[in-house]
Amino acid sequence: MTTVASDARALRPSRFVAFALLCASLLLSTSAFAAIQAKPLEWRQGKQRFSGFIVYNDSTNTPRPGLVMVPDWMGVTPASVEKAKQIANAGYVVLVADVYGKGVRPKDAKAAGAQAQKMYADLPALRARAALAVETLRAQAGKAPVDPTRIGALGFCFGGKTVLELARSGADIAGVVSFHGGLDTKLPAKPGEVKASVLVLNGAADTYVPAEHITGLQSELTAAGVDWQFVNYADAVHCFALESANSPGCMYNERAAKRAFSLMNLFFHERFGG
Repeated sequence: MTTVASDARALRPSRFVAFALLCASLLLSTSAFAAIQAKPLEWRQGKQRFSGFIVYNDSTNTPRPGLVMVPDWMGVTPASVEKAKQIANAGYVVLVADVYGKGVRPKDAKAAGAQAQKMYADLPALRARAALAVETLRAQAGKAPVDPTRIGALGFCFGGKTVLELARSGADIAGVVSFHGGLDTKLPAKPGEVKASVLVLNGAADTYVPAEHITGLQSELTAAGVDWQFVNYADAVHCFALESANSPGCMYNERAAKRAFSLMNLFFHERFGG
């Protein structure tokens, strides 16, 4: 038989329990204010201005690795900022990099394609803008919890090609990760000039990336002495890591995306020394 105490004092928590409950309440209140931050950030190159976002979880001030994230050909969008938030929660400070210029925000795929082709036609300019984004992220040390000695880059589609060009240029960063990016280039990597390790994550069914571009990239990076990895994901097409992608030939693939992001984190964990 269960006996229920009738003495009201039996229902009162002890002072210790009350103190513990108060501490727990304060902890919960404090953590409620810790959230993912996405702060607008501007930088310039001569008269050209750029506008992106610095994204990180402010639950701790401990410096952590920084990643320059170059979005797909739509540029800086709410969807790209949301993607940066996902990545930042894995323990990074992420700069959503604008390489088009402030106010240049394509309204549709046709406009985006035209803007991307404009950048592809001037690879030195594209590389310079990506490098400027790296330096902009490094300069956030002391303003955001980024460790300026541990910097990498990643990109999607157009952004994937951009970070490969950044690596080819000899940028002094730990590594780059290309998600379903273009692989060909008019300015191939030169032996001894590439400092970054390279991870390429590709959809095996991507019709925008022909087999000759894959073998061409692998031969190029090998000849240049680059530390590279290339991974093909079965049944994945272009855009497989972007949740918003939902058109023929450019489609989100949850299985491939999860595996790709896991491998990205392992790659950067190694490159940043844990």
